[in-house]
Amino acid sequence: MPDDLVSDALWERIAPLLPPQPERRHRHPGRLRVPDRVALAGIVYVLRKGVAWRDVPAPIVGCSGVTAWRRLRDWTEAGVWPRLHATLLGELRKAGLLEMDDCAVDGSHVKVSQRGDHVGPSPVDRGRPGSKHHVLVDRRGTPLAVSLTGGNRHDVTQLIPLLDAVPRIRGLRGRPRNKPKRLYADRGYDYDKYRRLLRKRGIKPLIARRGVAHGSGLGKTRWVVERTFAWLHQFKRLRTRYERRADLHLGLLQLACCVICLRQLSKHLPPEQAVRT
Repeated sequence: MPDDLVSDALWERIAPLLPPQPERRHRHPGRLRVPDRVALAGIVYVLRKGVAWRDVPAPIVGCSGVTAWRRLRDWTEAGVWPRLHATLLGELRKAGLLEMDDCAVDGSHVKVSQRGDHVGPSPVDRGRPGSKHHVLVDRRGTPLAVSLTGGNRHDVTQLIPLLDAVPRIRGLRGRPRNKPKRLYADRGYDYDKYRRLLRKRGIKPLIARRGVAHGSGLGKTRWVVERTFAWLHQFKRLRTRYERRADLHLGLLQLACCVICLRQLSKHLPPEQAVRT
């Protein structure tokens, strides 16, 4: 089962980024540590199936849900997922699969099962507690940066933080790339203040105007961000936020972005390294 959940392509990229394992004591060493790949399989199982951590089938996956949760906590605090994401984006750029000239941004509401950080009354769900996923994508829909906020936060408040969160993407000779030339967004981002901020960064804002009839034509380009949300919400754990800790839910969101990047990269991988995650 771990091999089915964690492909060789994913494991080869994430293994060098994991923190070193603690040394075992010579006297009273205790129980053997669960291998990192098996623990990662438990995390991916929860991400894909959406089950509770306590319901992870240890005989099938190879570890308990508690072990997988603890490893998710440790790796999230160590910053593993952003580094993995930056590595995959660099590989995509090297393979010619990253088109950053045109980017799109949007946000999506998700329900929340319990209280926690970055939770607020959702205006689209009768004021019930909710959170928001914000994502910035390239022309192909590849996620470049993601963030998590409360359900009552306006989408435009995450525009600049998302641009700042894009890593310096290498992969080609020359200066690393970390910003688009043009940015597409819907009417929720229609503020002249943010248009000026984008222009100062050398980014041309292509944002729909409020009060103008539909049919601006921007949807021909920015539809890819809606498809990216569909890709993300194929991971059942992301459809509803169950984690009380915001950093752990964001960690799962970043891991899902890494899997999406790896799926796109798999078009140029040898058949024996085909992605099955």
